[in-house]
Amino acid sequence: MDKNKKIIIVSVLSNGSLTLLKLLTGIFTGSISLLSEALHSFGDFIASFIAFFSVVESSKPADIKHQFGHGKYEDMAGFIEAILIIISALFILWAGFEKIISNEGNVEINTDFAILIMVLSVVINFIVGKILLLKGREADSSAILGDGHHLMADVYSSLAVILGLVAVKITNISILDPVIAIAVAIMILKTGITLASQTADSLLDSSLPKDDLNKIEEILESYKAHGIKGVKSVKTSKSGSVKNIVLVIYFPCLMTLKDTHALCDKIEFDLEHKLKNTNVVIHPEPDSSCVNKENCKLAQNS
Repeated sequence: MDKNKKIIIVSVLSNGSLTLLKLLTGIFTGSISLLSEALHSFGDFIASFIAFFSVVESSKPADIKHQFGHGKYEDMAGFIEAILIIISALFILWAGFEKIISNEGNVEINTDFAILIMVLSVVINFIVGKILLLKGREADSSAILGDGHHLMADVYSSLAVILGLVAVKITNISILDPVIAIAVAIMILKTGITLASQTADSLLDSSLPKDDLNKIEEILESYKAHGIKGVKSVKTSKSGSVKNIVLVIYFPCLMTLKDTHALCDKIEFDLEHKLKNTNVVIHPEPDSSCVNKENCKLAQNS
């Protein structure tokens, strides 16, 4: 968790520096797309603070008020970051269209310095964003992944701004600047909507992805040869990086409590090994349909 905090601090510092640099450069050069990028970076800056807070909170152990832990802080942070991305995109769209309609896009732009700053932004955000995505996947952290996606969206939008500034430099048609800003905003908006959908699923306790459900099914199926008689229900959800799994399993009606518990422990171990970061609850039920008492003792002899 300390490593996660450190990488987010790096993100906070880089986003803060780039926001200030883009803002000053946008004012100096008169580029609406660069000013829009400054706003986007400011959203990244705020998102990094939110991510840091959520990682700190989610790492706290369960308590009386939060008996299932604090993992939802990460999901909440990811959702807030998504909303910030969407708001940034809508503002950029408004600014771009306003410039075109008012004909303020036809102003002279100092492209050389603006391009230099944007190239610097791309390099920094690409490095930090890739590290965040890597660490976020390793920790299965919604907050860190959200911050990483936020920065990678900034990379793609910055590349589009660079292309626009180059086009303005070559053609001397400055209205291309707000046009590119609008294209960038549409791309950012798509990223925000996708991220909002993913984090909302976790906040609303949607089930785990199909790939995880298939792994659970495979493990349970393998234990039919070791004693379990069937599966009544499988319920799953996600809280931060923790995968919650509640199983109702039929066991042989004559299996002892000790043997049932031992088998449940094995199932829990395999689920943790296969899925990582699991919180498993197994409710055993006797298989009353079993009429062959010798079959009921199958697990005891396996």
